[in-house]
Parts: sequence; C-alpha cells; structure tokens
Amino acid sequence: MNMEELKTAISVSGLRKCFQDKEVLKGIDFSVSSGTIYALLGSNGAGKTTAVRILTTLLKADSGKVEIAGYDVGKHPRKVHEIISLTGQFSAVDSVLTGKENLIMMGELHHLSSPEKKACELLKYFGLSEDADKSVSVFSGGMKRKLDIAMSLVGNPKVIFLDEPTTGLDPQSRYSMWNMIRDLNHSGVTVFLTTQYLEEAEQLADIIAILDQGSIIAEGTPEELKAYLPQGVIKLSFQDAENLERAKNLLKTYRMSMESEKRELLVFTDGKADTLAEIFYRLYKNKVSIQDFARLTPDLEDVFLAMIQEKGGESNGSLC
Repeated sequence: MNMEELKTAISVSGLRKCFQDKEVLKGIDFSVSSGTIYALLGSNGAGKTTAVRILTTLLKADSGKVEIAGYDVGKHPRKVHEIISLTGQFSAVDSVLTGKENLIMMGELHHLSSPEKKACELLKYFGLSEDADKSVSVFSGGMKRKLDIAMSLVGNPKVIFLDEPTTGLDPQSRYSMWNMIRDLNHSGVTVFLTTQYLEEAEQLADIIAILDQGSIIAEGTPEELKAYLPQGVIKLSFQDAENLERAKNLLKTYRMSMESEKRELLVFTDGKADTLAEIFYRLYKNKVSIQDFARLTPDLEDVFLAMIQEKGGESNGSLC
C-alpha cells in the first residue's frame, strides 16, 4: 500500500481503554492526514501515552478501531510495524554501546544490506558524527534524544510517533529537536506528537487535539483553537485570596480562568471598551482591591485553561 496515495495516515474511531475501574480513553475519534504533524496535547494522566501505545500495537484497546495507512492495528500488526516507528518518553538506547554501534545494531535488526552506511548517514544528519564512537553513557540528554530518534528512522518509517520527545531537555536542545522534527516532516514523514508543552504544540503542529480526562475536547489548527476565545482578555492580580474569590463571584457571568497560587484571574471578554469599564466598575463598586491588571492577546494556554475549566476538568494553571 503506497502511503503517498493515501490521504489519511492514521484513523481512530471510538477508541476506549480501561485499567481496572478507571476509563482512561473514553471513545476518542480523530484522523491524521498524510504528511502532517498532529499533536495530542494534554496534562499528565490525560491518556496520551495510552493512546500512543494502542496506535503502535503495544497495547490492545477495549473497543474501537485504529488504522495506520489503511491497516487495522489489531488484525495486521506486522504490516503496521513496517510503516511506523516509535520514540517513547524514555531513551531506548543502549548506554554500553557507542552511538554508531546502537545504529548498526538497529540496522541489522531491520536486515539492511549496509547497516554501517545507514548509521553514518543518520549520525551526520543528527550532528552526532564527531561523537559516533563514544559510549552513549557520556552523551548529554539532548544527544541521547537525537540518537533515540535516529534509531527510530533506521527502517525509513512513513509514520513516526514521538511521545513527549523533549521532556527533560534544556531550552536549547528543545529548540534543536523542534527543527529536526520539522525537517523530518518536510521529508514526507507523518508525525504524531504527544506533548504537555503548549508552546511545542503551537510551534510544530498543523492540527492540535486537546485531550482531557480521556476525551478529546477540542481539535483544530492553532489559530482555530485560539479563535475559541474572544479577543479581549484581562489579567487581574490580587494581593490576597479573599479579593480573588470576591472578584470571581462578581464576574461569574464572564468566562474565566483562575490561578489560585498566583492570585490571578483571567477574564475573557469581547474586548469592547464598555465591557472593560463595566468590569472595573463592578469591582470598584464592591470594594474589591486590585493589585495590578493587564490586557492580553489570547494564546494557546488561555484556550487550554478555559476549555478545561468549562468542561469541568481540574487544572492548577499549568500543564506540567
């Protein structure tokens, strides 16, 4: 089956998974177009890794249907394995071996005619040639992550799954990894990415799905998701929890997001001057003391927090 002839690389319908009495995935549906980057965004425990494990045949779903390049993952796992690769949250490289030896070993497992040649090509592509003969045990976290992804590319996969690929990396290594993911995608590889970093999803993804407590609560391009909120966002800061709570009760007719630890309240409005004046008058009239305020342009974090709270989810103001 030729991936280039397929418009849909991944198709998921009614996917459910329970562990004991807990329903981790609650009948999710989505599809990923070939040649795109699709991000599954959600906090820890949302169900992202469970979804990836099912999509890559490592875990069996309780119900639902998953197809990769037209192949049912339950009925044709070997065909799926020929098409995909997976880089998990934790490095799968052998720290005793060198970087080059890791790649050669993977090439031999894929029965390549020239595994050493492929290893050298990937080491050069990921900027690891100078460290090729060093033990992986001396590699930095960023270098191990690069090698991890390089190993997943040995078999020339058409679809690559990256489960939180930049977790634990410093900012410079994270930006470097983003560029590599873009390059992979530009070469024609379909990328399925899970992340808890809002900026990462916004920077990389063509389409973002927000997963919360086992359900996809929103899906769209970054711009489409940001359009969910009106363009008038006010951030109100308070000196104490009492004023924060009073303001929340007074402004309950507006969509809001509260960050208790920072004593901040985000109020989403239509941005009109009369609306802003009404909000401040309501607080002033009821003697609510404001420490500071600012007008903001909605970003993906605002959208995420607003959606989670509107759907009744729990959030502490952070994805981490």
